[in-house]
Amino acid sequence: MPGKIIVLGAGLVGSAIAADLHLAGYDVVSADLDPAALKKIESMKGIRTRKADFMQADVLRELVEDKDLVVGAAPGAVGYQLMEQVIRLGKNMVDISFCPEDYLQLDRLAKENGVTVVADMGVAPGMCNAILGFHDRKMEVESYKCIVGGLPVKRTWPLEYKSSWSPIDCIEEYTRPARLVRNGKIITLPALSEAALVEFDEAGTLEEWNSDGLRSLLVTMLHIPDMVEKTLRYPGTINYIKALRELGYFSYEKIEVGGELVRPIDLTAKLLFPLWKLDQGEAEFTVMRVTITGKEAGLPVTYQYDLYDRYDARTDTLSMSRTTGFTCAGTADLVLKNRVTAKGVLAPEVIGGNEADFHHLMDYLAARGVLYRVSKC
Repeated sequence: MPGKIIVLGAGLVGSAIAADLHLAGYDVVSADLDPAALKKIESMKGIRTRKADFMQADVLRELVEDKDLVVGAAPGAVGYQLMEQVIRLGKNMVDISFCPEDYLQLDRLAKENGVTVVADMGVAPGMCNAILGFHDRKMEVESYKCIVGGLPVKRTWPLEYKSSWSPIDCIEEYTRPARLVRNGKIITLPALSEAALVEFDEAGTLEEWNSDGLRSLLVTMLHIPDMVEKTLRYPGTINYIKALRELGYFSYEKIEVGGELVRPIDLTAKLLFPLWKLDQGEAEFTVMRVTITGKEAGLPVTYQYDLYDRYDARTDTLSMSRTTGFTCAGTADLVLKNRVTAKGVLAPEVIGGNEADFHHLMDYLAARGVLYRVSKC
């Protein structure tokens, strides 16, 4: 019998995960409260759907009770709470929610309940961490840098950006201070700081700036002297984002407008998010570069991983859904095949630290056309 999987969340990434695991031969159920989100999945023969509010404890219990694995594809705002509930129900889990809380705080609870949870298992965080974990076992890493972004192919004025993931989570990148490691110490800089232009063969000139994406690496990889993650956008995007931020449009603090108390972020969401939404069939791409330097066998070495992936018109699957969702699905495949047996909450770099599991993920992605170009110098 194939393994039984419940995917909690039927958004752009959750639907891609459900479809991929179904095609891989697993028995998949997709759950979401939004009927519109389930509609696309319902057209895929063999995938059952459930309209359900899985944040309700009794509903969640019923959904997962006969499942071998839970995949969390819920918004970041509820990701930590959902992960905790799944752990208490004694179920293994692979999660991509990108919750703002420190999910490693749930490690002890997961061990007490005898379950395996792999968190943040997308593209970034996720595959970039796994790449670092792989090389950290094979060399003395001195620096790590990940630059990553998802962008529409067509640059449309005035925003030149559209979001293929949660817009609220996206705004978090523009407001949350960026933690990085320099000379062995964690330092904090403003989001959007230290902007610079970067050249890519396929994507052309993009702009990088500091974002708070190191997450678990700030705990598991502090022996590495220098680490940073940066977000990529089209040049010039940073100017209007900074203006909106400094003018208070991303604030959650209520202000009085015409006698009513209003959160500026709610107004921004109402005006901005429709403009950020990708049109049906609109092409977008994901670009990521991971650079790792250090010593291998006593000699200086630099490894560079380049990813460039585009919207798949044949399957109507966004690149961000492919690169994030297929990484999650590949990890789910590892857990269901009992290749990941450690109990507790595992960061993606732990998965990459196992050479066989790392190569499994790379092969899993390559089979689906998500290709990492690796160079060494």
